[in-house]
Amino acid sequence: MAGDDEDKSSKTEEPTEQKLKKARQKGDVPSSKETGNMMVVFSLFMMTWFLLPQTGSELAEMMRRLLESAGQIGVATGSAGLSDLGAVIHELGASVIRAMAPVLGLMVAAALFGVLIQGETVVALERIKPKGSKLSPLGGLKKMFSPDSLVEFLKSTAKVAIIAVIATFVARQALTGIWQAPGFIPEHLPGYVRGAVAMMLILAAVLLVPIAIADIIWKRAQWIKKQRMSLKEVRDQHKESEGDPHLKAKRGEIRRKMSRQRIAVAVPTANVILTNPTHYAVALRYEMGRDQAPVCVAKGTDKIAAQIRRIARENEVPVVENRPLARALHAVVEIDDTIPVEHWQAVAEIIGYVMDLGRTGRRKPPEGSSLREED
Repeated sequence: MAGDDEDKSSKTEEPTEQKLKKARQKGDVPSSKETGNMMVVFSLFMMTWFLLPQTGSELAEMMRRLLESAGQIGVATGSAGLSDLGAVIHELGASVIRAMAPVLGLMVAAALFGVLIQGETVVALERIKPKGSKLSPLGGLKKMFSPDSLVEFLKSTAKVAIIAVIATFVARQALTGIWQAPGFIPEHLPGYVRGAVAMMLILAAVLLVPIAIADIIWKRAQWIKKQRMSLKEVRDQHKESEGDPHLKAKRGEIRRKMSRQRIAVAVPTANVILTNPTHYAVALRYEMGRDQAPVCVAKGTDKIAAQIRRIARENEVPVVENRPLARALHAVVEIDDTIPVEHWQAVAEIIGYVMDLGRTGRRKPPEGSSLREED
């Protein structure tokens, strides 16, 4: 008991979405019985007011026909008699089903609506698995004196009081109306009773609405409280979802190392490096017969840009400063992709300038560009 109280007191953190998702997968969702009770009462009103006249008339007509034709039904002996009896039962059952189909459909629709308006709907086999903890006498006693049991008792008391008040009011009004109605005859009694019952049911359904809403809110709050987590559980779940920080740092270092190795291999194959001049660097390659358009072989910002410039300097790859073009290409082109068509002309002029510079050393750089001398 002390261990359970200590464990509950340590669960001070709000549940994460991952914890709630696991609970839903196990079928553990907030469920309000009062919503179902409200929909049962409402469906009874709908049946009494709208379906009972038609359904009752159909059932009465069916029984009348059955009684009138009872003496005319021929039932043979032996297997033929069983066949005749089966045909009679089949016809009777089909008539009952046809008459009761609207009632059954209304009940199913009310049940589904009662489930859907609660917002949490799952189907999980975990809920129907037998559990030994549910058979524990001690667990049953604890459940009897829990806050949930107190709330259930108060709700039941409120419902009984509401139904009693409504029934008393409607019955008194109905009896008063019968005694005071001029020319009241017995044939009017079924319709009068149906109206009184419908009035009682609709009043009960309306008054059960706030109870159902309050119960949904209570069940949701209790469910969230039950799903609360301790700080250790939050940290463990964070490690599980994000990975151990040490392993994450190790993986990050491995990715950075692989990136540096790839840059060291790709930059020497470039024809030109476009810079911003220090924050951005884009390495472009263009080989006639191999590339249909200039290709980005490496790019980066800040430290990676500095690494690209250093490798370019070591491998005598020209570095050209063109701030707008470098920023634009860094934003739109991915590594190993050709540059967009709208940048072909500007990049072609720079590559042509670099090639001519290597042959003659006398051509002026394109507008907005300048050759950077790397130390």
